[in-house]
Amino acid sequence: MNHNFLKDFVVDMQNNIGSLLNVKNCVVNQMLVDRTMLGELFRKCGEKELEFLTNSGLWFGFMLGLIQMAVALLWENPWSLSIGGGIVGLATNWLALKWIFEPVNPTKVGPFILQGQFLRRQKEVAKEFSAFFANNILTSENMFHSILTDPTTAPAFQELFSKHLIKFGTAVSAGLSVMPEPEVMKMAAARAVEKLPNHIGVLHSYVDDKLRLQETLRISMEKMSSVQFERVLHPIFEEDELTLILAGAVLGFAAGLVQQGLETGTIKLQAPRPKQIWSHAVKTRKRIQALCPTKTICGSVSRVCSKLRNLRQRKSDNDTGDG
Repeated sequence: MNHNFLKDFVVDMQNNIGSLLNVKNCVVNQMLVDRTMLGELFRKCGEKELEFLTNSGLWFGFMLGLIQMAVALLWENPWSLSIGGGIVGLATNWLALKWIFEPVNPTKVGPFILQGQFLRRQKEVAKEFSAFFANNILTSENMFHSILTDPTTAPAFQELFSKHLIKFGTAVSAGLSVMPEPEVMKMAAARAVEKLPNHIGVLHSYVDDKLRLQETLRISMEKMSSVQFERVLHPIFEEDELTLILAGAVLGFAAGLVQQGLETGTIKLQAPRPKQIWSHAVKTRKRIQALCPTKTICGSVSRVCSKLRNLRQRKSDNDTGDG
């Protein structure tokens, strides 16, 4: 009878899972409880893109800097350095972002097939994304917590559980020739639902194993079209895309302004003299030697020995004077 109760209850849960579990609320609530989760997910899935965005400034900046150099040679205006620096900084970050997410679909250009760097890593990202969600967010513990506490799903679960428990209790009571009042059965069901979170923990490892959520998510993400997969990470960049591009322009303009100051003599850098360098090196060496533990201990021992010798000598002199 217990087996039939559990079997019927689980089957009914499966048939009504849409009303019992709000996946969106479950995920959002987990992210709000621990806000570092989103950053960790973004770092795991977009680590190579962030690294590319950081390092691409060197290569794109160098190539665009060559163009800037040619312009500076042809246009003898000190402001060409500042303006050129701003344009180079802006174009560098813009190109880097385009390189990550575009083209969305594989595009053949001559002998080459071009596609955004992130999109070419679809299988790799799907593996990281599914592992993170299965192990940190959509776990059995988190899903049952959402089912039992989410205001949009908790009433439906309580109703379903109460229905099956009352049915089970009625069958047991009939076998014992005892028929409790319906109100008593409802109170018992409500109390059972209240106590359920304290006893459901034994199921989590079994549920996680049988759900195979990580594998299901990975396969689903691998089957996504390029357009669908592009929306996994790109929206996070889109929020700050303009900021990144403008930041590159501002930093490039500032660097160009410094170059302009050096070129026009507004900014002067005074190189240290060899004598100053030598003096600083000697002072640094003495400080390092003073911090050396061995020499500090040896110096302390030497000073103690010296004091002992002085005391012995005074004692000897006093003894001679008394004699």
